[in-house]
Amino acid sequence: MDGNRRWAVSRGMPKVAGHRYGAKAMEEVLEACRDLGVKTVTLYAFSSENWKRSKDEVDTLLGIISEYLETRAAEFVENKTRFIVLGDKSRFAPKIRESLSSLEERTKNFENLTLNIALSYDGREEIAMAVREIAADVKAGKTGIDSITPGLISGYLYTKGQQDPDLIIRTSGEQRLSGFLLWQCSYAEFYFPSFHFPDFTREKLLDAIREYSKRERRYGKG
Repeated sequence: MDGNRRWAVSRGMPKVAGHRYGAKAMEEVLEACRDLGVKTVTLYAFSSENWKRSKDEVDTLLGIISEYLETRAAEFVENKTRFIVLGDKSRFAPKIRESLSSLEERTKNFENLTLNIALSYDGREEIAMAVREIAADVKAGKTGIDSITPGLISGYLYTKGQQDPDLIIRTSGEQRLSGFLLWQCSYAEFYFPSFHFPDFTREKLLDAIREYSKRERRYGKG
């Protein structure tokens, strides 16, 4: 969800204001996904690199996340939306960690829509975490070296049990992943619109899906 700060600056607003407008755009996109029958959405909300930003901006981002959890929890339950956190929750304050874990637990059996929120997330660290856990299981005799396959590795990631993404959208015109779902993106289609995330609307999501529908996915078959 890129471009929140640039969107705000271009309108003479404080950078942190862009994150609040981005949160509103996120709600519109999620509602559109529910209406369209999309089964899984993953939002890159806060990377591990974002901890390096100014204290004011980090505090604002965490405040928006905390506020979102408090105001939207009942909506997740009502809409039968499963909520999953991808990332290192240990870096968050106890109150936020508790809210995240509570919402994950309350929604774990829902199947209408799965919403993955990538928080304090980095794709390389996710893979490293999986390697560490596999190594520990090999050492403990729970699995063998010859059993290590791509499928087994996928089962140790934050997204275990989920299908890989079909379409990855990065707004603001930047054409890179910045650590997003590095293992899972092998055969995803990419869409890089020039608009910033606060300008993301239902119609722009439909534009992305129309573009995706024109592509032929061959999965290496020629």
